Amino acid sequence: MRHEVTTIDAIEAVPADLWNAMVGDDQPFLRHEFLHALEATGAVTPEKGWSPRHLLVWWKSKLVAAMPRYAKMHSYGEYVFDWAWADAWERAGGDYYPKGLTAIPFTPVPGPRVILARQAERQEVLRALAEQCCNEEQSSWHLLFAEDSEVDAWLQVCPQLVERHAVQFQWQDQHFGDFDGFLSAMTSKRRKEIRRERRRIAEQGLVMHRLTGDAIDDKALAHFYRCYQITYMERGQHPYLPRAFFQRLRDRMPESLLLVQARLADQPVASALCLQGDQTLYGRYWGSEVEADFLHFETCYYQGIEHCLAHGLVRFDPGTQGEHKLVRGFVPRRLRSLHHIADPGFHHAVARFCREERDYIEAYHRQALTRLPFRQAENQQER
Repeated sequence: MRHEVTTIDAIEAVPADLWNAMVGDDQPFLRHEFLHALEATGAVTPEKGWSPRHLLVWWKSKLVAAMPRYAKMHSYGEYVFDWAWADAWERAGGDYYPKGLTAIPFTPVPGPRVILARQAERQEVLRALAEQCCNEEQSSWHLLFAEDSEVDAWLQVCPQLVERHAVQFQWQDQHFGDFDGFLSAMTSKRRKEIRRERRRIAEQGLVMHRLTGDAIDDKALAHFYRCYQITYMERGQHPYLPRAFFQRLRDRMPESLLLVQARLADQPVASALCLQGDQTLYGRYWGSEVEADFLHFETCYYQGIEHCLAHGLVRFDPGTQGEHKLVRGFVPRRLRSLHHIADPGFHHAVARFCREERDYIEAYHRQALTRLPFRQAENQQER
């Protein structure tokens, strides 16, 4: 008897309790509430170029696995950039879009991309999903920011998938105890520089506050969204996510939210909104109404590290890119994505590109490890 795979065009077609029973406690972005908020508030819709095509896997009429998936009409909001691939294929006379995508929209966070019931056989589930994803009439299918064990399992089932590497920077607790313990593990130069940055925050009259759960009231949320809009307007863009999306998160999963505020004369002037699981803090959205020295580093990095140390979280993923994270104690971590390219010739070209790119990524990763600010950088192990 084979697993049956069905497709749904809205996450609400699955009861939230059934979906969430398969989601781990450290994955707020995979929760039904998060994915539904994206769809229900219009951030992820066919009109925006995101058509939900989520896959459900059944065994003897029981739901045993699920995978978020979308038909995409563009490559915005993904953070694994394939614009050059699209351009090359369309110059050759093909249609790159719509393509298949398995990812969390607008959220480059590593983690599982297939959620499983306890009784599910992962390899059999992946075989069923691969048969569906790799045999549809589309140019390609992309599985982004999957955790390493899942990437390895996919490659066992589908060795023809093209692997692509990237690097992000993440903080990891090394039994620091508190923020002073974290700093004490650093070189004297970096320790003094971070302390100077944090003193400068106070010298400018800024006071930091961390709000969680129900303490994030409507006023705080409205201010955060104003700051979030500013970040996009400074680049001449509109925000991906509407205010209603954040309101829905606050109302439906408040325990997963951390809002960091910077206040001046007791009025908020900058905000950063994070999500948290039982082990990891995820920094995602930020903005400021003022310019102040080191305000971004304090709001988006140091406050998050302090929160992790105070609440027993072992990792802090502050978001993509940014070598400035490296010298502030965020360790480079390799990330992996997988790509199915339908045309054999195009597959060969993309595979060659990814092999060459991987050599560069590996060299960059090795170099980044040598620039960590810790006194014994060799003891900073990736997890």
